[in-house]
This record gives sequence, structure tokens and C-alpha cells, in this order.
Amino acid sequence: MNLLIDIGVRVGEALLQWLLSPFYWLSILLIALHYRRQVILERRLFAVKMHSWITHTWHAWLGGLIAGILVSFASIGLGVTLSREVIILLWMIALVLLLVRVRFLCLAYAASMLALIQFGLNTWGTTWNPEGWLGDAVASVRGMDAAGLLVLVALLHAAEAVLIRKQAAQMAGPMFIESKRGRVVGAYRMQSMWPVPLLLLFPASSDGAALPWTPLFGGDLWQQGWMLVAFPVVVGFSELTFTKLPQQKTAISSTRLFAYAALLLAISLAAAWWPPLVPVAAIAALGMHEGLIWLSRREEAEHSPVFTQDTGGLRILAVLPKSPAAELGIVQGEVIVKVNGIKVRTKEELHQALRMNAAFCKLEVNNLAGEVRFLQRAIYAGDHHQLGVLLAPDDHVEYVAVTRAPSLFSFLLVPWTRSKRGAKCKQQENLDNGSQSADKAEAVDAGKASISADVDNRA
Repeated sequence: MNLLIDIGVRVGEALLQWLLSPFYWLSILLIALHYRRQVILERRLFAVKMHSWITHTWHAWLGGLIAGILVSFASIGLGVTLSREVIILLWMIALVLLLVRVRFLCLAYAASMLALIQFGLNTWGTTWNPEGWLGDAVASVRGMDAAGLLVLVALLHAAEAVLIRKQAAQMAGPMFIESKRGRVVGAYRMQSMWPVPLLLLFPASSDGAALPWTPLFGGDLWQQGWMLVAFPVVVGFSELTFTKLPQQKTAISSTRLFAYAALLLAISLAAAWWPPLVPVAAIAALGMHEGLIWLSRREEAEHSPVFTQDTGGLRILAVLPKSPAAELGIVQGEVIVKVNGIKVRTKEELHQALRMNAAFCKLEVNNLAGEVRFLQRAIYAGDHHQLGVLLAPDDHVEYVAVTRAPSLFSFLLVPWTRSKRGAKCKQQENLDNGSQSADKAEAVDAGKASISADVDNRA
């Protein structure tokens, strides 16, 4: 009974730390700003609201909370421990890296850098003993359990892989970009971030009860007493795809990320038994993470775009929620061949065919398997004039996104600014993506407007 009371008190203290942590609320604020910017971009490109930034933020918070509970149980069971000083150092490194690229907020970068710094201090800097706050920081890094930290990174990426599989495709946003050949194509920006609150073990010299189990890390250290420390982190995923459907891209990415997590976990556990492997595990965490990004960019560059106008009909880029098309079961990637018995090849032909019968429509649609589906529905006042479908772009689109690499300032700047550009205006927008083709996209024709976008690959 006393053990249960002791555990309850320590959990309560850790939860209070979590609720009072400025890093946790800062991460939620950044995530809310990101999804708000996505909604603004959709309005600028399509003049409609595809998603709700409040709903996305809520789903991200809930998914991160569930992931935090599961990863906390696993890390506590293993005995992964971090001091408050190390947690602060990790956040400081992550925030500095965030000024360079949004995707560097990922814990893999800060943890790997801190593990390599520890290796350098313990190998070449043994005689360096500064005083003051710097000396305290150096002492904390030297005494840090680097192998346990990298195990935690692996567990977080395994949780991230599951979150990507479950949520990332639903949060994907459509956009128009210019390919490296100058052709306007449809694409999907899949960028999701989750605030993950963790509770980690920390040894404490107190009269509290010893742990009722023997963790992998720490050994007899936990017999002297223990406490829980709150550690809020952010995990994220960012991809730009124009060669695959969002569901296909997220399935591939989540599978690869889970394999990354499993391999990193194996190397980190080996480093726990043989410490000389710690720098190997740190370099592997960085190298494999960047390798996943490079592989995704290469695949996008080598394959043909999916969301281009089909010669046999109108390719669907996206479907508005709760629209007539959504009620009919039409999905992204399908092709509208006929409307009310009339073949359609352009947006104008679609509008003309729909006007043939203002109260009812019959559709012939080729699904993703190439099979023909026949659909019909009554049309009511207030229905979307295009049945709620966003079509793959043609040569007459008004806006396209021009990508650039993002930083923390992307979230702090105003959503967009206007400037004259030919007969149109130029929109400047900030978002995240990472396709090699998108990176090479340059200015659009003078008769078009561009949306300059901050894009990065895999946060």
C-alpha cells in the first residue's frame, strides 16, 4: 500500500512539472500556428477551407498524449534516465537547430549531437574542467546515459511511425507546384507534428521505496530511491509528394521509419552493454535519418507526377469534406470521365455538363484500379458548384507554390504579403516540404501568381 502511495505521489509531482513546462506549451503553440498557416495556404490556392486548424491541433495533441503514455511506460520499464540539466540542454540545442530548419526540432538531431559531445569530452576533453554554469553543464553531459538517450530516440521514432500511419494522410494538404520541367502539377504536403509528454525515471537520494523491478539501465542505482521527471518533446513528419497518393506515401514512410527505429534500438541497446558503440549509435541515428530524407527525395525526382490532367477525363486532386463528391464516395486520384452523359476534359466542360441538369447529375468515374463506376445524386441549393472536387491543375491555374527551406521565423512572420507581379499579384507563403523537384522550381510565368513556400522534408 505504501508503495502505491509513493508511486502516486511521484507521478503527481511529475504531472505538475509537465503542466508547468513552458517547452510543452511552446510546442503546442508552434503546432497550432503551423496548421493555421496550412488553412491560409489552402484558401489562397483554392479559395476553400479544406481542413480545420483547431481540429488538426486537437488530433495532434491527443495522438501525442497517447504516444507519450506508451513511450513513458517503455522507458520507465527499461530505466532510461535523464537529469533536468540534460533535458534543458536537449531543448536548448533543439531550439538553436530550429532557427536553421524546422525538421531539426526532431530529438534525433539534438540527442545525437549531445552524445557525440559527451564522447569528445570523455575522450579528448578530460582535463577541461570549467567553473560556474558551464562547468555544471559539462559535468551533466559527462555523466549522461547516452545509450539510454538514444534508446529513447528509437522508442519515440517507433511511436512516430504509428502516428504517421494513423493520422498523417488525413492531415495532408493539396497544393499546386511547378515541376523541374516547368509544368504545373498537383501535390500533397504531408506535415504533421505531435507534442509528446514523457515521464522519465531519475535516481534520487531519499527515503523512498526502491523500484519493484530491476531496469536494464541503472542497475543498483534505483535501490537508493527514485523520482519521475517530465520531458516534453516534439515528433514530426514532413513530406511533399506528387508521385503517390497521400495514403501510399505515408504507408511507405511509416514502414521505413519503423525499420529505422528498430535498427537504432538494436544499436543503442548494444551500446548499453559496450559503451564504445555510443558514438556509432549517435552517427547512425543522424546518418539513417538523413538517409530516409534523401531516399524520399530521390524517389520523387525519378517518378512521374500523378496529379496531372488525364487525357481521358478530369483527375481529382482532392475532395472537400461533406461535399456531394464525398457523399458519393469519390476519392483523390480518381478520374471523372463523363457528367450527365457528356465527356469532360476541362473544367469548363465540367461546368457546362453540370448545367445540363441543375437538379441532378450522373457521373462516370474511373477508380484507382481503372474500373468504371456509375454514380448519381440530386443537386441541392448551396452545394459546391464543382460537386466539391478539386481538380488536378491545368495551364490556367492562378496560383502555384514555390518552395524554400523553412526555419522558426516561418512561424513568426505574417502569413502572406502582396507585391505586384505582371497582371497578377505575388503571394508569399511559409510552409514545410522537401521534394527535390520542388526545391528546383523557379519563378512562374508573368501571367501567374506564385506562393513562395517554406518546405522541409521530415521534421
